[in-house]
Amino acid sequence: MRKMALFLALAVFSGTVISCGQVSSSRTYEGAAVGGAVGAAAGTLIDKDNRWRGAIIGGALGAVLGGTITEIAQRASREAAMANKPVEYTSVDGKERVYAEPVAQKGQCKIVKTSYYQNGKLVKVEEREVCP
Repeated sequence: MRKMALFLALAVFSGTVISCGQVSSSRTYEGAAVGGAVGAAAGTLIDKDNRWRGAIIGGALGAVLGGTITEIAQRASREAAMANKPVEYTSVDGKERVYAEPVAQKGQCKIVKTSYYQNGKLVKVEEREVCP
């Protein structure tokens, strides 16, 4: 029971730390929610001794990672639109990469194509309109 209270406190603390940072859009929260759900599901499958513990730890880690990746993609898109040139972010280990490139202009807004790579393989491409 004491370990569960410790993990709950850690999860609440993680959520508090995340919410204190500056978040650029609701998409970051959506990324965190999806990451948290996937992480919680994975955690319950991995920790067979205590599924609640696995769900809490997996959910907290997934939320942080999902929100972070979404926020990095948002920032890369904004920077690419403002500089009118490609912007790339790569994780320290080189396994994750986000590449944003302005591809068109629509009035004062720019259309930016953002590509997500994992382990060198393209996993997702999206286009978004970025306005000043």
